[in-house]
Amino acid sequence: MSDPVLLQRFAAWLQPQPSAEDAERSAFFQDGIIVLDTNVLLSLYEYTETSREEVLSALEQTAGRLWMPYQVGLEFVRGRRSTLESRKRALSDAASEVNKKLMAARKAIVEAKNLVCAQLDKYARAPEEIASLDELAKDSAVDKHLSVYREEFKRHLDMLKADHDLALNAADAEDPILPRVAKLYGEGVGQQPDDEVLRKRLEEATAFRFPNKIPPGFADSDKDTPLRSAGDFLLWEELIEHVSQLSQSSRRVLFVSNDTKEDWYESDAGSRNSRPWPSLIDELKRRAGADLRIETQLHFYGGIREFLDAELAEDTYAEIVRVSETFDVKTQDDPIVTAEIAPQLAPPEGLALSALQSVELASSAVRAALESSSPSQWMFQWWLIGVTAQLGRRIPEEWEPSVDIAAASRSPEPPSPLWKPGTVLPPGEWLHRDSSWIAPWFMELLDATPQMDRAVLRRLAAQQAEKNRRSR
Repeated sequence: MSDPVLLQRFAAWLQPQPSAEDAERSAFFQDGIIVLDTNVLLSLYEYTETSREEVLSALEQTAGRLWMPYQVGLEFVRGRRSTLESRKRALSDAASEVNKKLMAARKAIVEAKNLVCAQLDKYARAPEEIASLDELAKDSAVDKHLSVYREEFKRHLDMLKADHDLALNAADAEDPILPRVAKLYGEGVGQQPDDEVLRKRLEEATAFRFPNKIPPGFADSDKDTPLRSAGDFLLWEELIEHVSQLSQSSRRVLFVSNDTKEDWYESDAGSRNSRPWPSLIDELKRRAGADLRIETQLHFYGGIREFLDAELAEDTYAEIVRVSETFDVKTQDDPIVTAEIAPQLAPPEGLALSALQSVELASSAVRAALESSSPSQWMFQWWLIGVTAQLGRRIPEEWEPSVDIAAASRSPEPPSPLWKPGTVLPPGEWLHRDSSWIAPWFMELLDATPQMDRAVLRRLAAQQAEKNRRSR
């Protein structure tokens, strides 16, 4: 006896949250079409050589059933450069940053010694003790102690660089991953949609689906162009079109992605990202007659190991966990850079200087900060990149990520308890002092900036705050 119509119509919504123990899960691994999102492919650049070889070997178990939408391929070949550039900076600059920390420690030890000696001199008149401390904390003695840390830290960083075998400039001919991925897919890569099809899909996304929060992709609707906003929806439409042309027996789709935002996953009461949206399962079934299963990268590799007997060592699986967590923090294919992400993500080379050239910043100190490869300067660099694009001071590059970082806010309450009231600046330096708040990192930036550039930075921050206030 068939189920009542109500249960049939809403079967996807009535299913429980997907689980690794689902009885039908194995069928998706053993005879389904497997679609890897861009972030899964770009994560191959984050593994060490040993783990990457194991992961690629595991993916070979699925060869012949992998299919790549054109949109994924486009984002992958374009995203490799920013992924490698980010890793290049992280690995190349780590030694310099460690050295700065050790120099700061050296300075702190000397200052602590001076503080104690001052107290001894003031209250005890103890010249012998002072001389002893001077000897204990003289430069050569401190350097000798810190050298133990310096050498050990350097040894580990050198090992890490050696373990990540990719050439730091391997974005094109020297890239060993690209041909491996191409071989995995063979002919299984989607055709580029023609302009008319693309235009209609963009119109559907921006005029109908996104305003009504119909998944997928609506969480990206605030990106600077419709084409960039609609990446996930374009992928989705390609997938439906491809699957609808397959034989009925092949209509199982396993979609793998690290993207667990609200436009892919339903948020339940008291829970976050509880399950993939049932409407996605329902839509693929309705339009292409196919069953859909969505898994994160972590669960996908666990399934390969379980159902396809792929060999993945525990160390490799631990690295998959690490990389998956990294992609939860930063979306490499097209990230929105926030104040939380900025200190962890190096801007693409030359982009901050391009932003500098669009405004009247002229001091050598500001230029040095924008040319710096230190993570401590990345917040400032990203903010200038974002604010110059937001205020129309320059035309953003097609490939550059969106930036959502504010230096100041016009609001009754501070965005964070650490933000400073506008009254900390003199009356002539800041408008709306009584109704604005200033980010602590921006206050530090102003304090370290020569007077000739302070006015420019304040003006940019104030204009951004006003623009954000009007858009709320």
